Amino acid sequence: MSAVTVVGAGLAGCEAAWQLAQRGIDVTLREMKPEKKTPAHVSDDFGELVCSNSLRSDELSNAVGLLKAELRRLDSLIMRCADAHAVPAGGALAVDREAYARAVTEAIRGHPRITVVPGEVTAIPEGEVIIASGPLTSEALGREIDGLCPGAELHFYDAAAPIVTRESVDFASAWEASRYGRGTPDYINCPLDREQYHAFWAALCSAEEAEVHGFDDGGVFEGCMPVEVMARRGEDTLRFGPMKPVGLPDPRTGAEPWAVVQLRRDNAEGTLYNIVGFQTHLRFPEQRRVFSMIPALKNAEYVRYGKMHRNTYLDSPRLLDRYYRLRAAPRIRFAGQMTGVEGYVESCASGLLAGVETARALRGLPPADFPQETAIGALALYISGGAVSGNFQPMNVNFGILAPLGRRVRSKREKNLEISRRALEIIDRMKEAEV
Repeated sequence: MSAVTVVGAGLAGCEAAWQLAQRGIDVTLREMKPEKKTPAHVSDDFGELVCSNSLRSDELSNAVGLLKAELRRLDSLIMRCADAHAVPAGGALAVDREAYARAVTEAIRGHPRITVVPGEVTAIPEGEVIIASGPLTSEALGREIDGLCPGAELHFYDAAAPIVTRESVDFASAWEASRYGRGTPDYINCPLDREQYHAFWAALCSAEEAEVHGFDDGGVFEGCMPVEVMARRGEDTLRFGPMKPVGLPDPRTGAEPWAVVQLRRDNAEGTLYNIVGFQTHLRFPEQRRVFSMIPALKNAEYVRYGKMHRNTYLDSPRLLDRYYRLRAAPRIRFAGQMTGVEGYVESCASGLLAGVETARALRGLPPADFPQETAIGALALYISGGAVSGNFQPMNVNFGILAPLGRRVRSKREKNLEISRRALEIIDRMKEAEV
């Protein structure tokens, strides 16, 4: 049986390789790290999380919670490693990013059907191939892809948030709690009064940004917007966004502050915390100067500053089919953020589908055809045709792209739960059929 080459050992590439190998297909996994890294990468490990350490909501009333549930039922390697190295984050799934990535790397390197070949890929390999080289694909491979996919050079900009040490947070000005008191107190909450907030907002709007070639405020992905870009949209924008104080009363006064910055645990030991929603491309000294205006962070120690990078993605509605195959050359599939799926879990889902469908094709089986009633299938169908080509933008999974129930449900939450229950029943039947 033919082997498959997977290019890129990020979330999508590792998931695709795992699904292929688990179905008896030999895989050659090509990864340019550690010989070469992009500006966003830090670790030599596979499946690296370059922005937040959160995989977002774990609730079935949320579309990404459903997507994770589907992936778990289909033996997703990424979800298995994420669950094994989860850190407290309220109703979300967040991970110790280093321990999680080590687990992914060990599983991939330890699989008898996966051969890891290090070094940059500068030409598209022969035979069946899944390209999951990510939104930071190297220039050489990017040129090869552009030759196959004229007009592929679409892009947007992505940003990461800073990480600080817990011991440097001033707890005289902070407290631990989850919003509305739900679950365990997993977040450090850093309040600002009205005067402090206004001074912070004004400083943020005028702070000096690091130069990023070709960047302008219109080229950002809404789901990962730099905090300074958000601030420039209006004085109260942050108070209705990442600095929302609702459900977080100060235990010292019993009243909600004017604004709150939340810190979320970034490692299992609880020694590192990232500043939630504070993706930024300010110059490093400016990050320290402006963020120190938050009273609890006045002496914060930064182990990583925020940074921005350019992400490249395909015009997938024009180029790809529902199996993530290139229509012009079906032996080539793509997976991950370069297809236009946005988010860690969505990238994993595209890798899983590409791996499953490639394995079935090589084994002479009909396609699995994940339907629109499932989150995995709805995402692939949207990317391959449900979106409008020519004005295509990366998107997270959401209930709006899943097939409607066909009947009225009074509560939005209950409707979402009904959609999730239907999807998981379908996934269970597909699993019983050995998809």
